[in-house]
Amino acid sequence: MPVKRALISVSDKTGIVDFAKALAGMGVELLSTGGTAKLLRDSGLKVIDVSAHTGFPEMMDGRVKTLHPKVHGGLLGRRGTDDAVMAEHGIAPIDLLAVNLYPFESTVARGCTLDEAIENIDVGGPAMLRAAAKNHAAVTVLVDSADYGRVLEEIKSQGGVSDALRAELAAKAFAHTAAYDGAIANYLTGLKDGKPAPFPATFTAQFHKRYDLRYGENPHQQAAFYAERDPAPGTLAAARQLQGKELSFNNLADADAAWNAVLSFDTPACVIVKHANPCGVALGASCLEAYERAYSVDRDSAFGGIIAFNRPLDAAAAQKILANQFVEVVVAPEIGADALAALAAKPNVRVLATGMPAAGGKPALDYKRVSGGLLIQDLDAATALPEFKVVTQLAPTAQQLTDLAFAWRVVKHVKSNAIVYARDGLTLGIGAGQPSRIMSARIAALKAGEAKFEVKGCVMASDAFLPFRDSVGAASHTGVSCIVQPGGSMRDKEVIAAADELKIAMVFTGYRHFRH
Repeated sequence: MPVKRALISVSDKTGIVDFAKALAGMGVELLSTGGTAKLLRDSGLKVIDVSAHTGFPEMMDGRVKTLHPKVHGGLLGRRGTDDAVMAEHGIAPIDLLAVNLYPFESTVARGCTLDEAIENIDVGGPAMLRAAAKNHAAVTVLVDSADYGRVLEEIKSQGGVSDALRAELAAKAFAHTAAYDGAIANYLTGLKDGKPAPFPATFTAQFHKRYDLRYGENPHQQAAFYAERDPAPGTLAAARQLQGKELSFNNLADADAAWNAVLSFDTPACVIVKHANPCGVALGASCLEAYERAYSVDRDSAFGGIIAFNRPLDAAAAQKILANQFVEVVVAPEIGADALAALAAKPNVRVLATGMPAAGGKPALDYKRVSGGLLIQDLDAATALPEFKVVTQLAPTAQQLTDLAFAWRVVKHVKSNAIVYARDGLTLGIGAGQPSRIMSARIAALKAGEAKFEVKGCVMASDAFLPFRDSVGAASHTGVSCIVQPGGSMRDKEVIAAADELKIAMVFTGYRHFRH
């Protein structure tokens, strides 16, 4: 479809002057409104104000300017069907619409009054976008400056915009207006006494498909990977895959678990994950040392695992990984050129560079699907260590407090019921996902024994309170010297008494880290 007339009215003016100049250079008549018209005119372009086009002035501080039959008729008129009625009423066809909307989301995100929020609800823009998108058989609709170049290229090379591109851009416009309306609904239904509440009465979210997956958790399940519209830096959705086979459903789930776990540490760290649970976590002076220590915890489980680092990966660590084990995915904020060259020896290994999270990013939400509904909560983003409350006669030593801090950071990322034995920045044994906490404690001890670690004097972390004294007894039998747990059980006094009898120091955190 050729483009003879374009209406341009944008809030985000990125690239709009160059786009309009290119259109004008190809003989396209430009209609515009308000600030966009002024910008284009100041840039030397001939622009017709929409008010001049419609013969009806902008009014009500700009609230009414494009809501007019000459605009909507020009966008909705079916070429070859409505030509006569359009001519009868003096409605000229509009072949291209470039519109993006008032910045409602950014306005409410920075904090504003209800009146300010209401004034940033765009009415004319979505109406025009929907009209143009509905009539994409004849009209090209643009909501994203990233698409300007594609449209110009087709006009230059083909004399107009192809059916396929118009259909793609129309779908994108409907997704854009859906997200916009969803944000407004989330905000307005989330107001309580005039102030935003944590969760709205109606929740709308939009995710964009990154790619289809070969299958889901199992080969008989179909799957795809979707990302937030604007994924935060340092997240898996923003990661770049530098080499390797396609990522699978399980690869992505495990890589996310490993990446989130390794971000808990301020010093160089390595986390190895298998089936969503850490099987080895360690600190080190370098990526190499951290990996070697983490790998030593559970060599069997590390086979085919996901390995994450919180520092740029270097060649020494990459070479050691390939020498030691089969690995599915390696994740790090950056992958050094020498490390990438080393990993190229195993081209099927998936390598992800995530970047680091930005400080002070907006709080993330955690979603869990249940039959017929969705559970939503704040992400368990507590990274600051609690004020450990010593509840036993015996107080932890300075070294034990350091070990407790490490173990508490690890246990947050282990499936409940979770028990972690640790010492000197190294997990000695991890018990995960058991119906009883005592069984998790026994598994952690078993893992430590298999690795031939000396556990006497180590610390133990529990993600939730110890309900009975039997867990303290099991810890004592293993050689644990100090325990960190949330506290809050009806039997806290009994559990504390058991620790005192067995000469074990114990601290309470006051909050738990359930992970189901």
